[in-house]
Amino acid sequence: MTQTPEISLPTNPLLSAAVSGVRTVRPHGVYRLHGMVKADDKLIAIDPVRGHLLQIDPSSDNTVVLNPFQAREFQDVTGLAIWEDTLWLTRGNSVYFCKDALSSLGKQKLEPEHFVTLNYPADGVAVWDAAVYVTSAKAGSIMIFNRYSGTQITQFYAPGIGVENLTVREEELWVCDATEQTVYCMDRATGEVLFNILTPFESPTGLAFGVNPATGKEMLYVAYSGEEIYIRDDPNSFDPHQLAFRDRVLIHPLNFHYNREGRYTLSNGYLLEFCYVEELSPLEEQQFENLEWRIALPAETHRQKLRSVEPIGLPFTEEIQDGQRVAVFKFDSLSSHEARIFGWKALVEVRSIKYQLDPLDVENLPPLPPEFKERYLVDNDNLAMDGSIVRNAAIEAVGRETNLLRQVLNIRDYVYDHLSYGIKPQIDPPDVVLERGVGSCGEYVGLLLALLRLNGIACRTIGRYKCPPYADRRVPQYPDYNHVWLEFYVPGFGWVPMESNPDDIQERGPYPLRFFMGLAWYHVELGKGIRFESLRLAGVPVHKRDIPIGDLALNHIRFKILEELVDFD
Repeated sequence: MTQTPEISLPTNPLLSAAVSGVRTVRPHGVYRLHGMVKADDKLIAIDPVRGHLLQIDPSSDNTVVLNPFQAREFQDVTGLAIWEDTLWLTRGNSVYFCKDALSSLGKQKLEPEHFVTLNYPADGVAVWDAAVYVTSAKAGSIMIFNRYSGTQITQFYAPGIGVENLTVREEELWVCDATEQTVYCMDRATGEVLFNILTPFESPTGLAFGVNPATGKEMLYVAYSGEEIYIRDDPNSFDPHQLAFRDRVLIHPLNFHYNREGRYTLSNGYLLEFCYVEELSPLEEQQFENLEWRIALPAETHRQKLRSVEPIGLPFTEEIQDGQRVAVFKFDSLSSHEARIFGWKALVEVRSIKYQLDPLDVENLPPLPPEFKERYLVDNDNLAMDGSIVRNAAIEAVGRETNLLRQVLNIRDYVYDHLSYGIKPQIDPPDVVLERGVGSCGEYVGLLLALLRLNGIACRTIGRYKCPPYADRRVPQYPDYNHVWLEFYVPGFGWVPMESNPDDIQERGPYPLRFFMGLAWYHVELGKGIRFESLRLAGVPVHKRDIPIGDLALNHIRFKILEELVDFD
């Protein structure tokens, strides 16, 4: 009997996409894409800029205009739904429907009929049986109407703060929010959010369930509409290379896994090649004997896995420090005149994560472990926690709130209300930052740490680098700056992440919650709970103020996305 040989899956990204069915769809001639529905094996969506009702083939990108003779009538349409043979759409403050639309598309003129007019702009629409669901960012709600009478049945609070589109899958209402960079799965009967999913790209503007052509399994497609920066070549200019913007529209499958027991959702992941290298370049004459240069390695978390690591330039030994892996480069003697390049290259699996805790989940918490009080409630990093400015801010930020999650959110919003983002060469203490009103990501973190700790909430600095957030690019990418965020501790549950400043997007709010208890795939966690990089002389730790590493070397950081991860092992 002949055995069938094992077949290896291809490692070429294009071939892998063909096998898995996970491919980025790029419709032709599209400026924006809002609303999206499935019709047979195709997707139908609207381009509100041109008024084109489009049929898109997700397997080939083929794009067909279904309303060639009445595009102007469909300009500014933002929501789209199909129930049976009727097309539903939103435009301005009103909702319309077109009977016998599917059988008429591309053959005869569509005749929109008025359904209902709202007091505010209607953004998205979805229909299931007798219920018509309409989103309105201005109203901050999802309104439900009777399909036969046009009367409003009830309404839910919108889960996010931005413009939302939606679709229905049996008993679930699925909503995407362009500002929140999030898809919400809701109970369509009660409006309860069952879980959230961070999307791999910004500005999701439509979503629809379809079938993976490669596997035959159900797949959630999400449309994204935005702009991208590119270098424009103008041969008539003295400086032919100019910075410009262009529309960026794509559709990509949203892969996700909800871990009910762990209370978190993982979504689209990528295999990164991450290189961190130091180039010896001292500002002053230096001579060191018996020096250890310690650089933390990528951490192991729910959303991140370190596949492998290898040295660059010089060998290193590996140690475990507080449960974290650290690369240790040892120099018997190191002088300013030496030319050195050293570091590591890591293969890291990264995914987006969003935790699903709400205030009711954190009532009646157990006490904080004693060792946490000694480590995560003290001023151990120039946080000015003894000063009146910071202590008064800690009281003002929380007010009378006693619930831990609401306290953390109140503190975050207080910091966002009082600071604007700005890059600085050094980190000032929180009292100086609060009076100045401008801070870098590290200064946001410093103020957040101080206010949280003064309110008895254990927290710590996390992070170090973000991969440039271009999930569809397979070329080397170089971040311009390092980055830090933080984690706060929920007794009885564990550490939960919170971004420092990226959600501070508008003056005095409202602020999105996308990175409150969530991180995108491009956040790379390094050395959780320990310093990312440090020095030791003759085995004795050196304080960063005594010998700043930035005065000794230049760092070089490079990311490359190797492939998209499909499975959630």
